[in-house]
This record gives sequence, C-alpha cells and structure tokens, in this order.
Amino acid sequence: MAKHKKQRNLRRRNAITGYFFISPFIIGFLVFLLKPMIESFRMSFCNVLIAAGQQEGGKGFILEPIKTWKDSNYYRAFLYDPYFKDRLVDSLKEMAIQVPAILVFSFFIALILNQEFKGRGFVRAIFFLPVILSSGVIVGLEYNNSLMSGMQDVIKEAGNGINITATLETILKTTGLGGKILDPVFKIIEAVYDVALASGIQIVIFISGLQTVSTSMYEAAKIEGCTAWESFWKITFPLVSSMILVNLVYTTVDFLMRTDNQAMVSITEKVNPQMEYGLSAAMAWSYFGIVAAVLGILTAIISKKVYYYE
Repeated sequence: MAKHKKQRNLRRRNAITGYFFISPFIIGFLVFLLKPMIESFRMSFCNVLIAAGQQEGGKGFILEPIKTWKDSNYYRAFLYDPYFKDRLVDSLKEMAIQVPAILVFSFFIALILNQEFKGRGFVRAIFFLPVILSSGVIVGLEYNNSLMSGMQDVIKEAGNGINITATLETILKTTGLGGKILDPVFKIIEAVYDVALASGIQIVIFISGLQTVSTSMYEAAKIEGCTAWESFWKITFPLVSSMILVNLVYTTVDFLMRTDNQAMVSITEKVNPQMEYGLSAAMAWSYFGIVAAVLGILTAIISKKVYYYE
C-alpha cells in the first residue's frame, strides 16, 4: 500500500513539474494567440471587408457571413484557387522525403557524437550551430546579401558549371537504372544542405536519449556474444524509439510551418498583397486541419512500435 502511494506521489510531482515547464507556453497562448485564432476562424466563414472608421485602430473589419457553400472561402480555396491545392500536395510530397531524411541523418550524427573522442563538445557545438544561425537576420543575409550570392557564383565557376548530381542522374536514367525510384534519393542529395541545417535540435534530442541507455546493457550483451550491429537493433534502437517519435512530430511541424513552404506561400499571398483575409484564413485553417491529421496518423502508427521502459 505504501509503495503504491509513493508511486502516485511521484507521478503527481512529475506531472506538476511538467506543467510548470510548459506553463510559459500556456500563458503565452492564452494571452496572445487564443483571441487571434478565434478571430481568424470567424473570418474563414465570412467575407472580410476593410473599412475606415472611428474605431480604436482607425480601421476595422466588417465580417459578412457567407450563406451558401459554393460561395464559401473553403470551397474557393480548393476548387477555385489555381495554386493552393497543387502547392499543398507538393508540400506533403516534399515532407514525405525530407522528414525521413532529417531523422536518419540526425540519428546517425547523434550516434557518432555520443562516442568518446577528443573535442566532442566542440564538434557537437558545430552541428548545433545552424540552429543558432537560422535566425531571421542570418537567413536574410544568406538569401539577400550580394556577398553571399557572389560567393555562390564563384563556387559554381570553380566547378566549371558541372552539377555532379544532375550528371549522375542523367547517366542512370540513360542506362535504364534510374527513374522515379531514385528521384527521392537525388532530391535528398540536392537538399543535403537543408537537411543538415534542419537537424540540430533533433541531434540534441537523440543524444539525450542515447545517454539514458545504461552501459551495463551493452556490457552484458557483449559478454553474451552480441555484435555491435545486434546491440544496436536489440538495445539502442528500442530504447531510443520514444525519441524518434518526439523528433518525428517536431520535424513534421517544423517543416510544414516554414515560411518558404509552398502552402504557406499561398496563405501569405492572399493576405499580402491581395488582402483576402477570409480566403487566407480558410486556407490556414484547412492547412492546420491537414497538418493535425498527418500528425495524428503518424503518431498512431509510430506509437505502437515505441518501447517504454522504467
């Protein structure tokens, strides 16, 4: 009886600690995000007119409810808009390629960085550096700075304009060894810079999971005659599977919420410069529902294979 009571108290303390750590997000959501979300949801069902008036901000919105389905913003988003549906499909296809690549890359790098070697802390910092450098200022410098673009031109000229990946792809397709099967591989190779740039947080999460695995398990497996490959699949992978689920959710959300994502581009275009707030809100909520559905399906599938231990 005392043991069960102690376990309940421990679970309660852990729950309180968890709520304490997420409380800044909860408070920020309630104060800054809840009201705009409700307003945008209302806008998605209305024609939004911008009217100058004597309201608090000098300008205001007039919401005219849409009565028929064919005139609704959701109907227009998927059946009338020439870009949104295609861009949404392209974003999901790219996600299906990029997310597994990021997870595999970050897991592989985490396995390496978890080993004992000189300068390990410095190397870890290098792999986490893109997370720090991916701020708005640095991204703006990368894409808009003439010096950066000039350096890219120099690199291209140094390579004599030869794209090794494209050349290899052409050779394989000519010999009949390529085709649609290898297209995702070539896309990953071409986007290896983006994959590495988006893997910093995932690497840290995987390393934290790897460090929780007791070394006594590996020692016992080695005594029993297990190879390193067998130890990986029987010990490392199962015990880190919960971190795979965490990284899967994080990577999916991070990829689908990028401002350069094609679906996000369509949503922002309707606001600026077209100023179609109702249609943009409908696209945003549709996109939110699709992202939630994708996460729900992936979580339901992966969570069945996750191994939890105490």
